[in-house]
Amino acid sequence: MQFGNRYTSKAQAGARFVAQRLLLKPVIWSMVHVTITDRALLKDVRGPYIVVANHSSHLDAPLILGSMPSRLSRYLAAAAAADYFFDVWWRKGLTALFFNAFPVDRSANARSTGFTGKLLKAGVPLLVFPEGTRSKDGTIAPFKGGAAALCLKAGIPCIPMALVGATQAMPRGRNWPVPGRPPVRVRFGQPLIAAEGENVTDFNDRIEKVVREMHAAEFALFLAETGANVHNHPTVESADATGDSDEHPREGAA
Repeated sequence: MQFGNRYTSKAQAGARFVAQRLLLKPVIWSMVHVTITDRALLKDVRGPYIVVANHSSHLDAPLILGSMPSRLSRYLAAAAAADYFFDVWWRKGLTALFFNAFPVDRSANARSTGFTGKLLKAGVPLLVFPEGTRSKDGTIAPFKGGAAALCLKAGIPCIPMALVGATQAMPRGRNWPVPGRPPVRVRFGQPLIAAEGENVTDFNDRIEKVVREMHAAEFALFLAETGANVHNHPTVESADATGDSDEHPREGAA
């Protein structure tokens, strides 16, 4: 893959700002009721970084981009599945326009091309879903360590995020959110930096733990808001089965 100036172009960033803030965000916000928590934690973030979040819906990337301060989202490049988002010309164009996306090969034989490292070196921040694919039921799968490894190598922060309600608002199989403006919750965490001597596995585990803890806290608020029965939700069933409320039930693409 050749590194193109699409990711760093000021003109393209301007077009993307219009597409995201004047088109995408108003449409998404009109279809779901969004609650954003702790965005002020990002006030000191400068330079490249990697956003890491749980992944359960095609709403996730629009929610993240729409919730972030515009100064941080302007050049943010989202990892997107090559086999889905880059398979036809019109979807490839829209994905590039709205999400500054770069393709990720999810096949078993995929090899690293170093492209993400080139983006970070050029100052382009990344959005990565370390589970590797969307959850089918809202549970969080174990995180793969690619994002943690990139943070360590580049010496940059990871911004952890938790999304709750997107599964219910737009589950797998739907091309549009369910009617009625269902609630979704977006929570930002304190930016994380690898500690001296911390290896990839330990840093990845720490990132995952933070995301899971934020998700659990937001999920409790989501249940209170919707009046849902906690005992019927798969995240709770999974926790009950393991005897641990911080369940560890799968990096990459939207």
